[in-house]
Amino acid sequence: MHPSGDLHAYRTHPRELERIARFFTLLPAHGPNVLDIGARDGHLSVLLAERFDHVVALDLSPPSVDHPRVQALQGDACALPFADNTFHTVVCAEVLEHIPAALLPKACSEIMRVASQCAVIGVPYRQDLRVACTTCYHCGTVNPPWGHVNSFDEQALCRLMKRALPARQDYVGRTREATNRLAAALMNYAGNPYGTYEQDEPCVSCGRLLTPPPARSLPQRVATRLATWALSVQKIFTPWHASWLHARFEKV
Repeated sequence: MHPSGDLHAYRTHPRELERIARFFTLLPAHGPNVLDIGARDGHLSVLLAERFDHVVALDLSPPSVDHPRVQALQGDACALPFADNTFHTVVCAEVLEHIPAALLPKACSEIMRVASQCAVIGVPYRQDLRVACTTCYHCGTVNPPWGHVNSFDEQALCRLMKRALPARQDYVGRTREATNRLAAALMNYAGNPYGTYEQDEPCVSCGRLLTPPPARSLPQRVATRLATWALSVQKIFTPWHASWLHARFEKV
């Protein structure tokens, strides 16, 4: 999850560097080939080319990657265009949280179908999807932050990854972002002024790009202040937990 137009700053931020380094500790030291699902700009694919002889970078639009061992392809995680057991390793980071819930089992089944040895998954951990919501000012839909439509913990991820055995898990980062029903309702009424409007992902309902909220009315400003106060009180009692869950699954 990164702001549009600020990808370099995101990639070089210490938190992101740590996340990627920790993710790689779950990967094999070497392999003949690897599939990078949701490759986006190909950043992870290029790093994978240091360990694997051949990397397939796959996304809904072909990633723009210039590397001799990286092949960019267009494809859908829910219908991977490969035969069973094609790839030694499958990597899927920052993807499953964006896939509609009804399609998640299919995507996870496809991941394990095309993997011959293992899959390494990265997802936000126990994310409260009510925090930093956005409001679409075209259709009025309240959107989850960064286009994340799913929240994960260990049990949820293991239930999805059938035909696989969990081999190792790692927890990265530290957060206590959370909200409550009252604060979320007040922020929705106020138009969610502190949402992730810089995100690339469009509205989950109408598909149009999200635009920053207009000026708020006095009642909306009051609602924002009340919601902020409620959140500051809750934060005192909210325990810390990891920001990301990384998990390696071995093919059965």
